[in-house]
Amino acid sequence: MDNGLQLFENKKIRTAWDEANEEWYFSVVDVVGALTEQSTSRGASNYWAKLKERLNDEGAGQLLTNCQQLKMTAADGKKYATDVASTEQILRIIQSIPSPKAEPFKLWLARVGSERIEETIDPELTIERALETYLKKGYTREWINQRLQAIQVRKELTDEWENRGVTKGIEYAILTDEISKAWSGMTTRQYKNFKGLKKENLRDNMTTLELVLNMLAEATTTEISKEQQPQTFDENKAIAQSGGEVAGIARVEAEKRTGKPVITTQNAVDFSNIITQLIGDSHHDHP
Repeated sequence: MDNGLQLFENKKIRTAWDEANEEWYFSVVDVVGALTEQSTSRGASNYWAKLKERLNDEGAGQLLTNCQQLKMTAADGKKYATDVASTEQILRIIQSIPSPKAEPFKLWLARVGSERIEETIDPELTIERALETYLKKGYTREWINQRLQAIQVRKELTDEWENRGVTKGIEYAILTDEISKAWSGMTTRQYKNFKGLKKENLRDNMTTLELVLNMLAEATTTEISKEQQPQTFDENKAIAQSGGEVAGIARVEAEKRTGKPVITTQNAVDFSNIITQLIGDSHHDHP
């Protein structure tokens, strides 16, 4: 676990990053204290203790059971065990706090929930919202077209895995890592570390060429699987490696012909900076 601090309206929130599970954990007392404007840590602790009682009474015992305790540095510089919660758990706790500061979170949750219902009725809305989001983040339309295609390629692959009896979650992750290692030489986590990412989506931080090669690896894996119709997880694993190797060969050839590595440390922040610079140069050239 990597411990750190984040600020919410100038209030310090102690956090811990779980690299294995790619999950942020937040000090519940700090979040509660910030939202309820407690002047002391004891006041925040007392509020959290009463809130836990109320949540239990409301039947939210499962939420509290899933909360963990981690040692975090307190104001006196010493480490003490403190209740922490994941992002999803924190949002549930926030919903139970009658604070004006909690309202933006509640409204956001309501909006997201409404959008998911709409998207279930009309899946095309998902694509439209994704397009709008990427445009707002500064991605080019060319990159966005590739990214949306990558989503479709990934969906076809996971549908094939499901048809072959592969279990969602850990088995999907293992096969994805096999594909990634075969074409890039790195697992997904290693790839993220290389780009300086934590929980961010890796594909959202790939260059166009990285994205295309990853698509080639996944699309090839899908086609091989359809042809060979694997029956066991080990067979699926071998096919994932084979599909990734096809893109790995293409990567080596691309690097030979361009004289530079395909895999880069560039991420979405870098893309945004490049786009901003291009816009600035354009304004400078045409006042």
